[in-house]
Amino acid sequence: MTALTPENREKLKRVSTATLTTALFKRGFRNAFIQDVRPVGANAPRMVGEAYTLRYIPAREDLDHLGVFADVEHPQRKGVEDCPPGHVMVIDSRKDPRAASAGAILVTRLMQRGVAGIVTDGGFRDSPDIGALPFPSYHNRPSAPTNLIRHHAVDLNLPIACGDVAVYPGDIIVGDGEGVCVVPAHLANEVAEEAYEQTAYEDYVEERVRAGDSIFGLYPANEATKAAFAAWRPNWK
Repeated sequence: MTALTPENREKLKRVSTATLTTALFKRGFRNAFIQDVRPVGANAPRMVGEAYTLRYIPAREDLDHLGVFADVEHPQRKGVEDCPPGHVMVIDSRKDPRAASAGAILVTRLMQRGVAGIVTDGGFRDSPDIGALPFPSYHNRPSAPTNLIRHHAVDLNLPIACGDVAVYPGDIIVGDGEGVCVVPAHLANEVAEEAYEQTAYEDYVEERVRAGDSIFGLYPANEATKAAFAAWRPNWK
C-alpha cells in the first residue's frame, strides 16, 4: 500500500471535510464523517495523520480502579507513549461521554511527542485546558469523571468504530472546524489530489459568487467557466 506522500499530506491540510466527503461519495463511500464529534477548541490547526486506535469496552468494578494506571502496559497510558509522531489517536468510546476518554495531561503528552491530533466519540475531561492547546482535539462533549467509571481500555491499533465510522489503523484522519473525516488509506493520495483541485475551484466559485455571478453554469461548471477557471488557477495561493 502506497503511503500518503508529504505533498499530499500538505494538500489535505487545505482541504475541508465537506470536500473530502464529496470526493469519497463519488467513489461509493457514504459513511466517512465521524458523527457527533466537534473541535474542543476554536484555534487549533487542521488535523491530518494516520490513525492509531484505542478501544474501550464498558468498565467493570473489579478491574477498573485507580491502581491500574501504575501498569505501564495499561492500553490507554501505553497508547499515549506509543502513538507514532504524525499519527492521530482515534478512540472508540462507544459514543459514551459519561466518563472521560482522556484528559489534559495525556493530551499534552501526545502534543509534546509530535502526534497530529486526537479524536474520541466520547468526551474529554479538563476540556477548557485542552481547548487552549494549539493541538487538534475532537470529542462529543466535556466529561469530568475519570474514564474508569465507564470505560475499560482493552487494545491498541486494531480496527474500531468511532462515531459510527469504521476506522482501520493507517487510515488518514482529517479534521477541520466542522469535524473529522476518515479516508481509507489506499485512496488517500488520489483523494487528496482531487480534493485539493476541487478546493481551488470552489475558491474561484466563491470569488465569482461574491462578485454577483449566478451559480448556473458556475457550479457545476460549463465549458466557458472551465476555461475561465483554467486562466485563474495559476494565481491561486
